Amino acid sequence: MMQPADRLTHGRWAYEPIAPDLVQAERINEVLFEGNTAYQEVAINDGACFGRTLVLDGRTQSTEVDEFVYHEALVHPVMIAHPEPRNVFVAGGGEGATVREALAHESVSRVVMVDMDREVVSLCRRYLPRHHQGAFEDPRLALHYADAYRFLEETPDLYDVVVIDVPDPLEGGPAYLLYTQEFYRLLKDRLKPEGLMVAQAGPTGPAFYDQSFGAVAKTVGSVFPSVYLCEAFVPSFGATWGFVVGSLGPDLASLAAGEVDRRIADRVRGELRYYDGVTQQGMFSVPKYLRRAVADETRIISRSNPLFVA
Repeated sequence: MMQPADRLTHGRWAYEPIAPDLVQAERINEVLFEGNTAYQEVAINDGACFGRTLVLDGRTQSTEVDEFVYHEALVHPVMIAHPEPRNVFVAGGGEGATVREALAHESVSRVVMVDMDREVVSLCRRYLPRHHQGAFEDPRLALHYADAYRFLEETPDLYDVVVIDVPDPLEGGPAYLLYTQEFYRLLKDRLKPEGLMVAQAGPTGPAFYDQSFGAVAKTVGSVFPSVYLCEAFVPSFGATWGFVVGSLGPDLASLAAGEVDRRIADRVRGELRYYDGVTQQGMFSVPKYLRRAVADETRIISRSNPLFVA
């Protein structure tokens, strides 16, 4: 399989592996940044199709053209399901778009964002203004440069909603421990009654879902009393993308489209481009093969038995 360092060696095209036998390519207008931080390889490209793009360890994290799909799908269902989200924790989210969406909720008084890579956040603030849209300047945001696992271990604060927006679990990467049963147990302990967590869980297409989605869903389900599966198609990822929700109370499956739209109108500043009541119904109506795969999954991710994707 093509290694991350090989992505920009083929003329002015970026080649990214979607799976071991499948590659997606985009013509690059300009490489804005390419280098390494203390934790990962970083590239920020201006692509002919998807615009400015953040790439970590050879994998697209988000693009100007369709980042709203990913970030609205990740953040708003759990925020809308909660009766009144006030305190939110975000692990990762270096582009600033995840906190942007959380801060759009008028009930929110505090968002704690913990990202271990200060340099990535700095690069995103400089090169990806359309992603963060000034969210880093919001006085409700408390930004910490630390390991999210250790931060939550050492901080007794409780949260209404926790959003895990970290890179895929790559061997040698900075995020794989945030996919473990031990970490999800810690999250559960840091949630208030009626709290919810959501984690991005990898691709869900028929050729890809066994990479990580089933194992993440099974692991979250081993900790939380209620688990919900949802997905959204993100063109720049080359696949439908999965999210797993763990809930201590709110029932996302029972939210009618009209109620979702009413809560959006009452709570959210600005107009959402992807998420509404009809979209919620589609996101949480995952196909039969995916439901069956999760039901048949046996893997529980742990520190002693971690998950690594290729």
